Amino acid sequence: MTMGLPCEVKAHPITGIYNGKFAVWLFLASEVMLFGALFSALVLLRAGAASWPHGYTVLNVPIGTLNTFVLISSSVTMVMAWASLKVHDFAKGRQYLLWTFLLAALFLGLKLALEYYPKFQAGHTPGHDNFYGTYFVLTGLHGLHVVGGMIVIGYFLWPGAHLWHENPEHYTNRIECTGLYWHFVDLVWIFLFPTLYLL
Repeated sequence: MTMGLPCEVKAHPITGIYNGKFAVWLFLASEVMLFGALFSALVLLRAGAASWPHGYTVLNVPIGTLNTFVLISSSVTMVMAWASLKVHDFAKGRQYLLWTFLLAALFLGLKLALEYYPKFQAGHTPGHDNFYGTYFVLTGLHGLHVVGGMIVIGYFLWPGAHLWHENPEHYTNRIECTGLYWHFVDLVWIFLFPTLYLL
């Protein structure tokens, strides 16, 4: 067994959860404030604008809808990865992690190829107007969070997988922490999609 910080596997006597999970919750609290500020800016810009296009008239709603299902599916596969590891099925857990990684890549591919690229080709860049400015800032920041999640998932799929053989419970906890972050990323999109595409 590898040596490490105390309470990295077992619950801390004060918080009731292990330290890694507590740290992720603190990080996600800061992320809520970040996206909350950006959503607030969107509301204020839209309320103060003389005219503001309805998202469904200028954005690709079918692709946005498809991407919503892709991300929801990736949350399911992430939960299944963690559940498989909890019953000590590393092979199945790794398979579900790979599916999560691939679904994330599909989300980004659809966003870049079928939404961003056509918009830039048509001259609808972030500097075009406030609508496209907020659209690209919010979806771009969300996309960077997807990339961040893919990096962590990729690490635990390949170089970090050795931790399973050294300390399975610690590895499982790390996947749970990754899952908390991933569900937050998916939740942000569930708010972004109707706010930007449907209103």
